[in-house]
Order: sequence, then structure tokens, then C-alpha cells
Amino acid sequence: MGLELVLTLEGKPIFSAMEVVHVSAECYPVAKAGGLGDVVGALPKYQNKAGITAKVVMPMYRTSFLYTSNWVVDYKAKAFMGAWEFEYTIIKEATGKLGFDLYLVDIHGLLDRQKIYGYPDDVERFTAFQIAVVHWMSHWNHRPSVVHCHDYHAGLIPFMMQHCYDYQNLKEVPTVLTIHNAQYQGWMGWHQSELIPRWDLSKKGLLDWGNCINPLAAAIKCASKITTVSPSYMRELMQHANGLESLFASEKNKCVGILNGIDHDVWNPATDTNIEVVYTVNTVMEGKQKNKEKICSQYGLDASLPLFVFIGRLVGEKAADVLPAAMDKAIQTYGARASYMILGSGDPAVEMALSKVAARYNHIFRVYIGYNEILSHGLYASADFLLMPSRVEPCGLNQLYAMRYGTVPMVRSTGGLQDTVVDMGDKEGYGIRFTHANEKDIVDSIGRAIDVYDNKTHLLWMRQFMMQINHSWDQTVESYTRVYKSI
Repeated sequence: MGLELVLTLEGKPIFSAMEVVHVSAECYPVAKAGGLGDVVGALPKYQNKAGITAKVVMPMYRTSFLYTSNWVVDYKAKAFMGAWEFEYTIIKEATGKLGFDLYLVDIHGLLDRQKIYGYPDDVERFTAFQIAVVHWMSHWNHRPSVVHCHDYHAGLIPFMMQHCYDYQNLKEVPTVLTIHNAQYQGWMGWHQSELIPRWDLSKKGLLDWGNCINPLAAAIKCASKITTVSPSYMRELMQHANGLESLFASEKNKCVGILNGIDHDVWNPATDTNIEVVYTVNTVMEGKQKNKEKICSQYGLDASLPLFVFIGRLVGEKAADVLPAAMDKAIQTYGARASYMILGSGDPAVEMALSKVAARYNHIFRVYIGYNEILSHGLYASADFLLMPSRVEPCGLNQLYAMRYGTVPMVRSTGGLQDTVVDMGDKEGYGIRFTHANEKDIVDSIGRAIDVYDNKTHLLWMRQFMMQINHSWDQTVESYTRVYKSI
């Protein structure tokens, strides 16, 4: 198995130096497209605080973080992807400022891009990245305790460690796969099997799913343990997993759902430098109002009204396609009793439809198309309600950020939203939940929210209760540690 140094005192173990290597396509603040980046940017930091040596390996995209940080070259070598011999370079962030060791993999012509995804050669890009990571680890003078793979971009690694002839010295190192979103699986045609370094052809079935190479399915078959980012999402995958339902059912004994945490150092209204006025649980009413006045002044909205926001990707998974009609209907139904703001980007048709609604009702509805981390913090601090009508939400972090800032989450009952939000109609309920990702349920929920906004005593209780819920990474780290020890 991997190296695990145990220190003893009078013959009794006092510390176990477990080493975990996280392999991911994203990591905040280096490069982030969604929740995957937030998780990989926080979990290793808190694992290190708990005594685990956690490292992150990811591609070397050309992002601002690359050019504003200090680096040292850790390793250079050549590897093969099919008949193509490529050179890769591993660089390490020199200061440890993220709270863990960060390594970037550079492959000229493949990983030296600004964007994370969306290129026609993504299959080659992420396959080469995974080959470089495994090739590099196979030349270490020790073995890690666990290799922790995140989503399909690292899905071939468990297979390569076990069944590629050049990496047999990694065969006994256990692997964990965390699924952040099973909708994306990295499908490859069988003609691309030659990209994988020399492998045992008798193991073809481990790569195959639906007559193609499916990296996510391969990882589910080959990894020592499978985790998802919430218990409810794990159960949902048995029924809705974009074609992998039977695979999850057959591998259920090695699957466990672990709810994500949030980084309380980054998401803290008492210390957040990205918001106008910091506040605590005791000053939440005044603090949120001052932040709302700043945002509303900036975007021409009325700060005396309840402010509803949506923050996220404008895609079908988030039910963003329902938002234009739902916003139009809500404004027609409730008139000038509320203000609304959307922050996000994605489907051009949704972006255009939302912009048209905003043009009709620009005094109470605003849209910001794009990604803006500072504005997102400002909206969490100023909004009264956060809308998440998601069709699919494996864990969801936005509702956790909202609660941290005393913003009431309005969520569809699915995945991690169901695990983290209790409807205000239930005992000690502090949020609003609805059943369907449709116009009617959204509009009805906005009506419930307006009513609770008018009851300031109840609103204060909900805000203070939410802000004191512990969604930190500490409990999540303990759960992952149990998974590591079990393998």
C-alpha cells in the first residue's frame, strides 16, 4: 500500500502521516468553472490542518494566478500518448500560500490555454494530463497513501495505475473517485484507446460502457471507493445518472455520499473584504441592509424591497431556461413588491431572454451576464433570498454561502439542496423548498418569500439561525479520512 509513517510514543501510535494526492481539472483560486473548483481549493487545506499531507495536481492553464505567483520546477520528463512522445513539466507553487502544495502540469500545445474546457481536443488534453500525472508519480521514491481523483477528467487514472504496464509500481496504491457531476463522463471512441499507454487488453471491459470508452464509468469500476458530494445525490444516481444507473447500483457497496463543506475563511461576512459592510450574526439586519443599499444604488434598484438573486451558470441543469418566464410572471403577479437580479452566463438563448425581460422591467429586474467573484460576494451579503431551482444539484455550494451570509435559500428539493435546506413550514425551518423546476413553483415560492420578508421578527430568527449552522470542512474532512482508512 502507500507510504504511511506512524510515529509512536512508548509503543503507542500518536500520529499517522497520510499523504493524499488530489487530481483535478479545477482548483480555486487557480482556475474555477464551478463547485468542483471550490471543493478542490478548500478540502486539501482543511485536510492539512487535520494532519493529512494533502496535495493538488492540476493542468497549467494560462490564468492570472499563474502569472502572479511564485513557482519552482519540480520535475521534467517525457511520456507517450499513443505514438506521440510529449514532454511535460511539473511546477510547484513556492510559498504554500493556498494551505497545501499545489503542482501544475504543463504540456506545450495542449494545456497552455486560458480556458479550462470547451476545446475540440479536450479528450487529448485531459488524457495527456492524466498520463503525465501517473508517469510522474511512478517515478517518486515513495508511494502516496491515496490518489484522490475528481470527476471524469481524472477518471482514467485508477485504470492506468492498475492495468498499464509502465505503471505497475502504483498498482497497490488505493484510489478514491469523487463525483461532483455525473452528467459529464468524458466519452471517447474506441479508436482513441491507442492514446492510453500500453495496457492489458484483457481489461477492455473496465473501460467500456455503451460501446465507447467512458472515463467516469472506468473510474467507478476501478477506484477503491466512490464518493459523491451529498448523500441524496448518491441515492439519485441509482435512478438518474445519464446512463450509468445500473453501474452505480452494482457498485453501491463501495459508494458513500459525503456532504461538501465551505471555506469559512473565504466565506465569512464578518471578515469579507469583497463586501461593502462586514457584519455578524448580531448585526445581520443592519449589515445586510447597508450592503443591499450599495448594490441597489449601483444597479438602479429599490433597497426598500426584498431582493431576490440567482447566481450561477445559465444552463438546463440549473433550470435557467425557466427563469425568463418565471421572472416575467413574478413581476406581473407581485408588481413592485420585490427586486430581482441575475448573475451568470451560459446558454446564449437564456442570456438573451433574460436580457429582454430586464429591458422591460429595468426598474426592478437586472441581469449581469458573466462571471464576477467580487459581485457574487456582494450579492450574497445584500440579497434577502437566493433562488436555486436546479434540476440537478449534486451538492450545491451557493445555498451554503447564502446561509452563511443570512440569505434565505429558495431551492428545489433535489440532491444536496434537499440535504441542507429545511423548509420554513417545518420545525426550525429556515429556507423555502419547492418540488418542481417550473414557473408555477418558482412564482409561488417568491410569494412565500415576500410574506416572510414582511415579518421582520421571523426573518431575523431565520437569518440568525442559518448563520450559526456549521457547514465548515471539519466534519467533511473526518468523513473522507474514514474513507481513506477503510481502503
